[in-house]
This record gives sequence, C-alpha cells and structure tokens, in this order.
Amino acid sequence: MNAPFDFQSDMSLAIRPADFTDPVAIARIEAFVADCDAGAVFHRPAWLQAVEMGTGQAAVGISAERAGRVVGWLPLTEVHSPLFGRALVSSGFGVGGGILATDQAVAAKLAHAAEELALRHSCATVELRGGALPRQWDARHDSHCGFAAPLQPDDETQLLAIPRKQRAEVRKGLDANLRVRVGTDEVDRAAHYGVYAESVRNLGTPVFPRSLFDAVLDRLDADILTVHHDGEPVASVLSLYHRGAVLPYWGGGTFAARGLRANDRMYFELMRHARLRGCAIFDFGRSKTGSGAYHFKRNWGFEARPLSYATWNAPGHAARDVDPTSARHAARIALWKRLPLALANRLGPFIAKGLG
Repeated sequence: MNAPFDFQSDMSLAIRPADFTDPVAIARIEAFVADCDAGAVFHRPAWLQAVEMGTGQAAVGISAERAGRVVGWLPLTEVHSPLFGRALVSSGFGVGGGILATDQAVAAKLAHAAEELALRHSCATVELRGGALPRQWDARHDSHCGFAAPLQPDDETQLLAIPRKQRAEVRKGLDANLRVRVGTDEVDRAAHYGVYAESVRNLGTPVFPRSLFDAVLDRLDADILTVHHDGEPVASVLSLYHRGAVLPYWGGGTFAARGLRANDRMYFELMRHARLRGCAIFDFGRSKTGSGAYHFKRNWGFEARPLSYATWNAPGHAARDVDPTSARHAARIALWKRLPLALANRLGPFIAKGLG
C-alpha cells in the first residue's frame, strides 16, 4: 500500500486521499456529492466501492477540505490491465465522473493532485469523464453524447412523446406476447447476465464479471427489468436510480429480441416503472457520437447533448486506447463476435475488468 501523501499548498485548503475505511469521512463525501447540482451516481464513493468489490480495481479518490468542510471531490478508480496499461479513471466503469468543486481554484488543485497521484501509482494516464476540465489537459467535446428527457405523467402521453416511427415499434412490443419482471433476486440477476453476456458478445465486446453487477445491485439503488418470451429472457436491463432519474445502464437483448420488439418493450416498461417509483427524468446514458446506439436514442425523441472529457498523460506516454470503434481493435472485435458464447463468457471478464 502506498504511503500517505499531502498535496496541501496553503493552510486553508487540505487535499488528501479518501480513506474508504473511515465511514464518517465517506459519509461526508457522499453528502457533498448529494449537495452538488452536478453530482452523479458515478461520483459517489459507493460506486467506487462497488467497482472495487466487483472487479478488484481499487477505489482511490481525492478530497478537498477547507475549515473542516468538503469543498471538492475527485472520484477515481485505479485501473490496471496487462492489455491496456494502468490509468486513474473518473469514474471507473462509469459514463460520468470528474472533478466536483466549489470553485476553479479547488478544481485546479484536485487536477494537480491527480497528476501527482498517477505518477506515484505508476499510472500513465488520468481520464476525467465530465466535471471541471483542467485547462492544460487534452479535452474532447465530440466523442460522446448524453441523452436525457423528462418522463411523461402517463403511458399514453409517454407514447405520444416518442416519434411516430419508433412509437409504432413500441406498440408492436406492447401487443406482443411478452412478460415483464422487475427485481433484484438471483433469478433476476441470472437472467440479466445471460442476456447481457450474449448481447455484448454479438457486438464483439468482452463481458464484465457478474460480480460487478452483483456489487452494484447490493450497494446502490438499482434493479433489473427483464422481458421474457415463452418463459425465456430475451431482453434485460440493469438500471440505476439517482436524484429522481433512472439510468438504464447495462442492457441488451438476444438475437430473438429484435423481431419480438423486446428491447422497445423493455425501455417503455422501464419508463413506466420509473414513473411509478417517482422518477422525473429518463437518462438514456451516453453513446459514441454517430453510432448505432446514438441514432437509436435519437429515434426515441431524445436530444443529443455533447459530453466533455479530459485526459492527462505522463511525460513520454500516450493515452491508452480502450475505444471499441478504433481501427486498432477492429480485428479483435470481429474475432470476438465469432467466439462460442461459453468461451466468450469465460474469457471476457478477465479482459473487461481492465477496461474501466
């Protein structure tokens, strides 16, 4: 374990690593995240702890305090992989994160602390997925977009909010002989993992370890909605709930799902379920700009909102490449799509837990 460090540069501001063994300190950071307008589920220490429990990638994080009050927080996961190298990621396995701070001076000190922490932990890269972006870091504003919209007060109004062509697909899914189940029991977890693993294999992507999904379900406000046909799960999504919003996060369908419109049924049923839970926002998450998922979400009537990311690289090092659309990975993805599902499920978690 690394020795303690202190990046304090003045007597009024203390910058220090988060102590995840101290429940009082973690509760104070959780309260700070809850009070920040930009605070997302991926900023929560509980998210970092679930990721560590489910993947073995360490939760680290850096907090800023002034006069005993938290004024800044940078959630970080220390991701290490023999294939993709070492990086500090904010937030690991999330689509959001980055620096939360009460002012630019605090944000700048947290960014500098992250650089120093990366060097101490032999990490060549720090990745921020949102939040305050350091001026000297490499920033991108065109790689991904987020999609979110208010939930409507009833089913019919929700249907009418969906553009006509996509609405017709949803109605077909609603008329189909499909059964919907929501829960967090073992039967829900097993059904979700089976469907999700097949879905990502079909896309050429290694599946995350099931332990990650279990840890998120156990530590955060989350559940699973699964669509069944003839007793078999064909579409399933694990969703997160945070501050009145539902985020369908890990979802997918089998080959049969498309013809059954099971994915369309799944997302509409999730809108209905979230509304009954008291949610006001449907956060469709992020998608690579111009990708199939990007256009799918736009077809539902969601407006694309560009997301901003920033990367710092240690001197002499290039950014790691974990972009599944990059040319470097094209041959690997094509090969993965042809793997037998059992083999893909056996090998996938060892690779995926290093992506972060």
